[in-house]
Amino acid sequence: MLSLRIRAPSRVRPAGSSAASPASFWSKYARAALATPRRRLYKAARQRSRRSTPGTTSRVGGSLRPFVFSRCPVKRPISRPAETTARPATSQTRIRNRHMPANASMEEFESLLNESLEIDTPTEGSVVKGRVIAIEAGQAIIDVGYKMEGRVELKEFANPGEAPEIEVGDEVEVYLDRVENARGEASISREKARREAAWDRLEKAYADEQRVEGAIFGRVKGGFTVDLGGAVAFLPGSQVDVRPVRDAGPLMGLKQPFQILKMDRRRGNIVVSRRAILEESRAEQRAEVIANLQEGQAVDGVVKNITEYGAFVDLGGVDGLLHVTDMAWRRVNHPSEILSIGETVRVQVIKINKETHRISLGMKQLQADPWDTVEAKFPIGSVHTGRVTNITDYGAFVELEPGVEGLVHVSEMSWTKKNVHPGKIVSTSQEVDVMVLEIDTQKRRVSLGLKQTMRNPWEVFAETHPEGTEVEGEVKNITEFGLFVGLPGDIDGMVHLSDLSWDERGEDAIQNYRKGDVVKAVVTETDIEKERISLSIKALGGDKFADAVGGVKRGDIITVEVTAIEDGGIEVEYEGMKSFIRRSDLSRDRSEQRPERFQVGDKVDVRVTNIDSKSRRLGLSIKAREIAEEREAVEQFGSSDSGASLGDILGAALKGEDKS
Repeated sequence: MLSLRIRAPSRVRPAGSSAASPASFWSKYARAALATPRRRLYKAARQRSRRSTPGTTSRVGGSLRPFVFSRCPVKRPISRPAETTARPATSQTRIRNRHMPANASMEEFESLLNESLEIDTPTEGSVVKGRVIAIEAGQAIIDVGYKMEGRVELKEFANPGEAPEIEVGDEVEVYLDRVENARGEASISREKARREAAWDRLEKAYADEQRVEGAIFGRVKGGFTVDLGGAVAFLPGSQVDVRPVRDAGPLMGLKQPFQILKMDRRRGNIVVSRRAILEESRAEQRAEVIANLQEGQAVDGVVKNITEYGAFVDLGGVDGLLHVTDMAWRRVNHPSEILSIGETVRVQVIKINKETHRISLGMKQLQADPWDTVEAKFPIGSVHTGRVTNITDYGAFVELEPGVEGLVHVSEMSWTKKNVHPGKIVSTSQEVDVMVLEIDTQKRRVSLGLKQTMRNPWEVFAETHPEGTEVEGEVKNITEFGLFVGLPGDIDGMVHLSDLSWDERGEDAIQNYRKGDVVKAVVTETDIEKERISLSIKALGGDKFADAVGGVKRGDIITVEVTAIEDGGIEVEYEGMKSFIRRSDLSRDRSEQRPERFQVGDKVDVRVTNIDSKSRRLGLSIKAREIAEEREAVEQFGSSDSGASLGDILGAALKGEDKS
């Protein structure tokens, strides 16, 4: 529609026109304006506005009269079904449809024209009210006034998961996108109108920290989408409930309150929380329930959830934790052994934290404490049969009776197995005999011993194998200081390097043995306290050195046999015992101190200069024998000061022996 605002006519008639009444004059131009197509008038007005500004003169009917054009929405006819209700007539339609009578007064036309011009044209991007005038082809035709009609999909009137509720004649608010689209209709949207209204409402609720109502209608990555009456918000998965929700099906489409955590209208971002509402209501309910509870009070509850460390019990609106250690006096590996979800149990309130509203519960506190009679039932030194309940790196726990457990330390498990895991000695659920070693009722600890129920194998060995007894065993291990030989009773004895051989050094003799060899040895010592057994292999054939030097003393003259000649001296043998004579001890005369003057197999008289039992060596010297003989000859036959030589003295001694 194109409306004209025309100033009052002047008294001067246009040139070339006949006299006419004012009414007929205005009737002529009004009928012309209404008969002209609206698009042509609108186009002409735009072209005129480009060339001149409002208030410029334009010739109408041969006279100069100012025109003021204003743009009004153009309304095109929309086909409607016959059965729909006709739109009620308005003042605008009356102006368009009625034929102005020839005798109409100028005042009537001016009043009707002013009435149509008083209504302001709506602004694009605003929310306007309209009336549903028809419903067809899944769309609602809405008259928003201002000679404008538009179409809206029916689904925009429906809430998520619900059918649209819209009827002809209903007044609704719509969002005006454009005054006129390509079809000549107003472009309107119910969804955008709801969104704008929702944003205004949500911003106010967010500022006032109030709850908003919405419905979950979809699932997205990381959470859900919520319809807040026109605005779509994001509900993170962690904000759905106080505990993780596995199945959100019952919550879909259900109207419920939410708390806005964050919103940004420019980006269209809203984050809501259902958990905050639940926590707030739970906090109020929890505070009320906690106010009626007291520590030490026995109450009934329902097991709500079971975890590895305990169970959560519902006490009527508030949950309490029943720890696994407070379920029974005995050891409980997992709460599911004695509890099940939905079971009603009687518990005692152990502790209430007023600040955090946490409640600690216990079941064993309602039963008799078995530790009150432990000392009477299990005196120290008594032997009892128990069941292994748990095995750790440092020992095994043995249950003596329900609620009473003792620890068998790894050092008290076996006499012989020192550095092994307890699991290699006992197994879970195995029944074993243990001895009570110590009881601490304050710390609720009982020390038990497993090896004390068996005899000490070192005591048994000492009784059955006194010192000097010959034993046989397998070489279990070879170290740098000796051999370990397995003995009866699952114990080991050690053969030191010095006890391997009489003739060889220990480092050399140990090379003759391998792990797994079966050897014989003699028991030389048994230390029960230190749990040590000393063995000797070289003692099997007796002590050859002691037998050889048994009648020999220091200074005696003995005869030895040369077995080897070396640069530094000669090696000799006496009664199977070998010794070495150094080069300097081969003769008194330096010129005779030559090892090569001896031959292997020669018999030589030597003087014993030293007897070393530890190194099992004899100190021998030819030089010492010659000096001793000279001293003895001088003492018998003369003095060395008389000038006679040793040859003269010996010659005289020999002649004396020949005469006799």
